[in-house]
Amino acid sequence: VIVTGRPPRWMHGIAEAVAHHGLAICANGALVYDLRTEQVVEQHLIPAAAVREAVERLRAALPELGFAVDSPDGIVYEPGYDRLGWDRSSMIGQLADDDAGLLGRPCAKLLARHPSMDADELLERALPLVGDIVTPTHSNGTRLLEISALGVSKATSLARLCAKRGIEAPDVVAFGDMPNDLPMLTWAGRSYAVANAHPLVLAAVDHHTAAHDEDGVAQVLESLFPAPTS
Repeated sequence: VIVTGRPPRWMHGIAEAVAHHGLAICANGALVYDLRTEQVVEQHLIPAAAVREAVERLRAALPELGFAVDSPDGIVYEPGYDRLGWDRSSMIGQLADDDAGLLGRPCAKLLARHPSMDADELLERALPLVGDIVTPTHSNGTRLLEISALGVSKATSLARLCAKRGIEAPDVVAFGDMPNDLPMLTWAGRSYAVANAHPLVLAAVDHHTAAHDEDGVAQVLESLFPAPTS
């Protein structure tokens, strides 16, 4: 199962690479995506009231933040969001005229970008501010905070998917590299961090493998599922 922070609209090439087979958990657990049909088949969205409350709290403490909301049908962003490092011509989505257009409906992820604060510091600041109403995390060092519905993570959606198939956590092998992977890595029975993973991830798991550009995941899979000999 591919478990990613990416939205479904970024999954077409991956669906082709796996011959449109299987499922992907997208948006840090908010969406389950059928790679065969390229359709969202399950969603766990942030209620609109929680989106508004989270933005209100974060704006009060960190007024430099720019916000966007990512939903199964696309992204809506305020003017301040794309000024913080985005080329507007590359944005796929809609520019919101006001908060009503930005915050008026449930979303898969609330995104908050800061002009200078790195993602680790941003997450540290955000957790006590909004951690009681939403689930903040990050998957990069580019000043971007990714926020899901309260209690929604890669782990919760993967656990639900496994339970439907009679698979328990001890039988799951997981790979990751960034803080948004931590709930999944701590849930799975055997977890691996690639060598170039975030320091928190490297410290949290018992197993390490080679870096992503050295085929670290493939090396582990080949050791777990060796090719049959003739």
